[in-house]
Amino acid sequence: MNCKINRNAAKVLKQMLESEEAEGKMVRVYVTLDHGDHAHYEIKLDTPTDHDEIVKTDKAIDVLLDKREPFLDGVWIRYFYVPQAQAGFDITNSSKGHHHH
Repeated sequence: MNCKINRNAAKVLKQMLESEEAEGKMVRVYVTLDHGDHAHYEIKLDTPTDHDEIVKTDKAIDVLLDKREPFLDGVWIRYFYVPQAQAGFDITNSSKGHHHH
């Protein structure tokens, strides 16, 4: 499985991993809603299960992806700092289709 992270996302994820509640946990990307041709994603801190693959990224952050979920292979985690708007993560997977709401 593959996962890419932009520089801003890596910075925010590292801060999440350095928090007290993150002890012993890793970054997990998971599907919140599957529309058939595309999916919606979220991030949380979690521990690995038997169904996970630990994916190494070029930003020195390991990401947990559930091997049973095809929409997770190839996700791209980006974080945007947007003036006058709420900053946040944008997680997409161009190999599985893309849709904007």
